[in-house]
Amino acid sequence: MTFWSKVLMRAEELKGVLESLGKRPTKRLGQNFLLDERVIERQIGYAGLTPADTVLEIGPGLGNLTEALLKTGARVVAVEQDPVFCQFLKKRFGDRVALTQADAVKAFLPQFNKVVSNLPYQISSPITFKLLELGFEVAVVMLQREFAERMIAKPGTPEYGRLSVGVYYRADCEIKLNVPRTAFWPQPKVDSCVVRLVPRKPPFVVKDERAFHAVTKAIFSHRRKMISNSLRTDPAVRSYIDENASKRLDELPFASRRAEELTPGMIGELADALLGLSLSSASSGNKP
Repeated sequence: MTFWSKVLMRAEELKGVLESLGKRPTKRLGQNFLLDERVIERQIGYAGLTPADTVLEIGPGLGNLTEALLKTGARVVAVEQDPVFCQFLKKRFGDRVALTQADAVKAFLPQFNKVVSNLPYQISSPITFKLLELGFEVAVVMLQREFAERMIAKPGTPEYGRLSVGVYYRADCEIKLNVPRTAFWPQPKVDSCVVRLVPRKPPFVVKDERAFHAVTKAIFSHRRKMISNSLRTDPAVRSYIDENASKRLDELPFASRRAEELTPGMIGELADALLGLSLSSASSGNKP
């Protein structure tokens, strides 16, 4: 039996299970099911799971990855939004999996130290940053290839943007494996990547992280404009710029450059300078 005929049989089996549940894959929830066991094995290997770990899986679906996670001996906690899939998972795994029915983006997540998930494409950005804010030892996640490439993009490239800067500030990020769309059923319209994230301390220090992220958002929202014009017009930084400071934005470092030319460290320098400019303007305005 060839590998691809094996995948086809497994896809037919999957269709049968879904039919028995009265379900069809829901595009809105990103329900594409990974069928390649070799990819699953490598995902788990990248996470280095042991019985001492508690691993979070988001969107387990029918439990293909879940079953493999359990075989490592790690404690598995899972969050699934679809109520029909939750019922199926409870029958399949019982109390071997701590299952929560919820929207992972909005819900309070259970405690964990590692993440292994095939994330629905629709929630890739919010859930990635939510996980980074919560903290973990390592995360191995399946993502849309275009999204993964934006995560690791370098300055001066078309893919470089707010996502690249935000991820670089919080973690080491590496694409470990390219996964073709043919490894899923139903096939998505795009290929995927397995990405490994390891949180670390920021590589540079900023005065105010909220200001740094606001400046990043502002300049990449208007990436064709010069930095000074982006800051002058974008509401993301409005609370950091008073009327006097807005007249002096041309004094900022990199004011005449564009967002894609700035490294994350340079954006940090820009955000600090903007805060200093605002404080200076406020001080001058208070003088009699």
